[in-house]
Amino acid sequence: MQHLDLQVVHQAMQWSGNGQRVWLCTVLATYGSAPRAPGSLLAVNEAGHWVGSLSGGCVEEDFLERVALGEFPEPVAIVRYGDDSDRRSSIRLPCGGVLEVLVENLPADCEVQAHLRALASALQGQRRLLREVSLPDGTRRLSDDSCQGPRVERDSTRVCLRVGAAQRLLLAGYSSVAHYCAEFGKGLGFEVILCDPRDEVLEGVVLDGVEVRRELPSEFIANGGCHADTAVVALTHDPKIDDLAMLEAVRTEAFYIGVMGSKATSDKRRERLQRIGGLDSGELARIHAPIGLNLGSKTPAEIALAVLADILRMRNDIERAAL
Repeated sequence: MQHLDLQVVHQAMQWSGNGQRVWLCTVLATYGSAPRAPGSLLAVNEAGHWVGSLSGGCVEEDFLERVALGEFPEPVAIVRYGDDSDRRSSIRLPCGGVLEVLVENLPADCEVQAHLRALASALQGQRRLLREVSLPDGTRRLSDDSCQGPRVERDSTRVCLRVGAAQRLLLAGYSSVAHYCAEFGKGLGFEVILCDPRDEVLEGVVLDGVEVRRELPSEFIANGGCHADTAVVALTHDPKIDDLAMLEAVRTEAFYIGVMGSKATSDKRRERLQRIGGLDSGELARIHAPIGLNLGSKTPAEIALAVLADILRMRNDIERAAL
């Protein structure tokens, strides 16, 4: 749903540029079942128009009513929906979850508009930002973000939000394992792209909600197909596809790069990539091979589960030793 967040920021920029005050809302935390992940956005202007989503309906209606009544005049506030800890809200989420929301009251000035433009560039994949909002004065600060970790972190004095492009899963070549990775990746909220030039392999393949590109994955990567929020996985056992994809992927900022194969196969691939591709030890160290967590996986679905689990581990900045 990151594309929806980009729509939110673009609309907030337009409202602010037209001289309208904007309330920018960010999901901070969810407990139990909740339809929107931490970091998700909603914006409301002073005329009551809104774009984005926090919960899928019930919270939005309540929030719009409260804005119309003149609530949230302060620069920043934290609202909790779904339990009795926030006496200002009587909303109960149908799914039984609890939702915490950061509400920023943004005046229509040049500083706010510059801040929104920076967020838009990050959501488009041009850079990754760490956005810090001070409590309770609402002071905002942006810095470059070169790490992985939770999208939202907070303490008693500030909220830190990671802002970047939609998480992308790039599948270098089609296989039965890649098919399951595509399905699992969609369910986890990734933008999934599959690249494979082999017409005979893709014949009859149906992957709803997946962008299928009939080209070498290495060409797609070389032409800018990866950003810092991309996981690249090669799962074909075809060196012409897998090795070339690895050679290009290590030249990008992709946060996860992995290729399927046994330990012996992986050792031979590293030797090839070093000898033919000229990769150094640092570049080789970025490649997860054998790919995935060691779950004893045997079937394509089990291998795909191990791959996605390892990608999530990296995305959340968790060391293997901590599992």
